[in-house]
Amino acid sequence: MDTTYKILVADPISEKGIEDLRSDPALQVDVKLGLSEDELVSIVSQYTGIVVRSQTQITARVLEAATQLKAVGRAGVGVDNIDTDAASRRGVVVMNTPGGNTISTAEHAFTLMMSLARHIPQAHNSVTSGKFKEGRKKYQGVELNGKTLAILGMGRIGTEFAKRARSFNMRIVAYDPYLAESKASALGVELATTVDDAVREADFITLHMPKTDETTHLINASRLALMKRGVRLINCARGGLIDEAALLAALESGQVAGVALDVFEEEPPSEDYALLKRENVVCTPHLGASTAEAQETVGIEIAKQVRDAVVDGTIVNAVNMPNIDERTLKQVGAYLSLAEAMGCLVARTTPAHPEVLRIQYSGKVAKLDTTLITRYALKGFLQVASGQEMVNPVNAPAFAENHGLRVTETRLAEPTDYTDLIEMSSGNDGRSVTVAGTFFGKEPRIVRLRDRKINVVPKGHLLLLENTDIPGIVGSVGRVLGENHVNIANMSLGRNERGGQALMVLNLDSAPGPELKAKLEALEGIIEAKLVSL
Repeated sequence: MDTTYKILVADPISEKGIEDLRSDPALQVDVKLGLSEDELVSIVSQYTGIVVRSQTQITARVLEAATQLKAVGRAGVGVDNIDTDAASRRGVVVMNTPGGNTISTAEHAFTLMMSLARHIPQAHNSVTSGKFKEGRKKYQGVELNGKTLAILGMGRIGTEFAKRARSFNMRIVAYDPYLAESKASALGVELATTVDDAVREADFITLHMPKTDETTHLINASRLALMKRGVRLINCARGGLIDEAALLAALESGQVAGVALDVFEEEPPSEDYALLKRENVVCTPHLGASTAEAQETVGIEIAKQVRDAVVDGTIVNAVNMPNIDERTLKQVGAYLSLAEAMGCLVARTTPAHPEVLRIQYSGKVAKLDTTLITRYALKGFLQVASGQEMVNPVNAPAFAENHGLRVTETRLAEPTDYTDLIEMSSGNDGRSVTVAGTFFGKEPRIVRLRDRKINVVPKGHLLLLENTDIPGIVGSVGRVLGENHVNIANMSLGRNERGGQALMVLNLDSAPGPELKAKLEALEGIIEAKLVSL
């Protein structure tokens, strides 16, 4: 007897997406919009799949009542209206459509750049307010032709922006520490080593990065001062990438000629928001993904994803655990968190612009199906670059391909010093970093980093100190940490030779701030201090 699955469409999506769902004889589709939590709880036990946008809240209470639910699909990027932790606990796959708005956002950002260059909104207002002649004299623009464009973040949207900028004969300088040089060359962009190098000579700067602890206020007062006087900025990515107080001061001084914003630190901005009152600012109300085509695309994409998950068990663009059978999970489950932590550690310590991530399995783990382990390692590696909310074990390979990162997986038949061993290395041009991990009983350990033997628990806040092997340095580090009320949970020391360069790795109870990092690097013998949070 054929099985019929019931799908609930709880928010408006494109009619084409609904038609595609209804065209499958295995599905019965109900469209019920505007449901309250109580209403949803009362009916959700009937459904195997749910499609939402941003309005309907899929709460823990809803998920608890959803006894047959296999998948929730969000037509869009964010999943903040879905309790993903509760979904994971209930075995419900949560999916989104991260690529559906790529072209729309790239085009909108490019449109803002052109509007900024030619004062389009201001000139329009001069005509409609009866100031035609005044506007014609006042709003002299600049050409894009021959100008230097800095793109900060070369993911899908940044890449599409670069394609359009090339057709306008712009010189493109890109900053993305996880973009390989070979990929940059293929895209026709120059690769900058640092953000400062990218923005220093730019006439236009566009941001296409996730908002993380590292990228918050990426454009700040000191960085604005580095830029060419008269620079123009565009932000269609995330509010908070630009320090808006510093930006206002730079606009008032003339250091920045203009800025175009589709996103803001506070949304919606308040009525007395100072940037809105300046004529050299172009603003739109978070319209990057607001096109008929983008909405159509995400509706069709999420309909297909939910259908495939419910009927075939195929999972695409999952933001939580992918579907694997119980036997496989039992075999590889212990390795997943270790692999993800190792991937994160490699990403934090690898040379810039890595071309390859190599993963080698030895011992018992080499006899297992390591596909999921490799994906978790890749997730840990890429989430540092792309933002944790975007990268998951399912879409990680696509992110790697987009960044020009080659992933290799090998198995070592010869015995090693460990019953189980996972080794990861990353780098380019002969420069690389290697991390090795294993288990002491059931406890995961990092046993090698930067060619030194260590013994580190891979969780929490790790402080990596590259130092000269001299007497007293451990005491100096402990004193500085103690004075700043940072407690050491565990310490491991590694060196290859007496008096040479050594590595000190500390598990800390709390994350030290940047000022503490500077104090540590000022100590005699400390070469570099790096914090890694796992």
